[in-house]
Amino acid sequence: MEIENIVKYIKEYDGPEIKIMEVCGTHTSSIFKSGIRSILSPKIKLISGPGCPVCVTPTAYIDKCVEYAQKESHVLMTFGDMMKVPGNRESLSEAKGNGAHVEIMYAPFETLEKAQEYPDKMFVLAAVGFETTAPSYALTIKEAKAKGIQNIKLLTALKTVIPALSWICENEKEIGGFLCPGHVSVIIGSREYEPLAARYQRPFTIAGFESEHILAGIYDIVRQVSENRQGTPNGVYNVHNLYTNAVKPEGNQRARQLLDECFEVGSAMWRGLGRIEQSGLYLSKDYSSYDGGSFGLDEDKPLPKDCQCGDVIVGRINPDQCPMFQKSCSPAHPYGPCMVSAEGACGVWYRHMGLK
Repeated sequence: MEIENIVKYIKEYDGPEIKIMEVCGTHTSSIFKSGIRSILSPKIKLISGPGCPVCVTPTAYIDKCVEYAQKESHVLMTFGDMMKVPGNRESLSEAKGNGAHVEIMYAPFETLEKAQEYPDKMFVLAAVGFETTAPSYALTIKEAKAKGIQNIKLLTALKTVIPALSWICENEKEIGGFLCPGHVSVIIGSREYEPLAARYQRPFTIAGFESEHILAGIYDIVRQVSENRQGTPNGVYNVHNLYTNAVKPEGNQRARQLLDECFEVGSAMWRGLGRIEQSGLYLSKDYSSYDGGSFGLDEDKPLPKDCQCGDVIVGRINPDQCPMFQKSCSPAHPYGPCMVSAEGACGVWYRHMGLK
């Protein structure tokens, strides 16, 4: 269908209200930049999801990172968006200001060179992410083992998206469909969403990040919901892959094999959501000597009284409905995890409110 007809359809839609969750923070940012919300029918509501791995990292994990950074002859390696995530006592940024050894990395592989250059130091990788970044950590540890590098540890808070989406479907009945995370889908493939669509009877659509791609994804979800409400033949919701140049049904086989080799699944704590079974990735037995104590980091400090990040993560409210948003909570002084990362829903909304 021509883009003009797609825009006309979603602009003039006048059926029952449909809530669509854009799971990925990159989609949320693209929606703002392209002004998509301004052309949607009032009956189509876009809501954010738990698409930011930094935002759902529990406080106990941050505390463990700080503990390592404060140990003699230890260096904590992390991406920059982890620096301001609040722990029970302090963030990594605050710890670094107090003399802790924290270095910002641009890729996990940097740790291999540093570990070889400084064999008297232990380098601890703060491994936070979804299936998108998990393969790079797997490759790093696999290379470390192959080269006999022993002064690297992996502290994992790696999570998988499908169990989280299942949790949301079980607990948030008003969501009508899902705009699936594009980058994660490149790794896991489109088939992984099929059991969710069949079990929960909701459409799952994979789209790219250009405005035309997102509009096509929204149109597809609205059309599926509308047709099923009208009792069309089959009455089945489907997984539609509109990002076929990057996402294959089977995903990236090499990356998936790496994950299967280096990690095993287990339950994990999601900040703002709680414990979700089979949603965490932990080093497998063959690589267990590189684990930095990733198990049992479940303690999660209660969010500040007025912070509603938990509701934002599951799409119950938009960020600007939180009483702390743009007032006591900002990227410079984040109270809740959703404001910390550039991919967090509150952080995206804060930067782009003028484009709403």
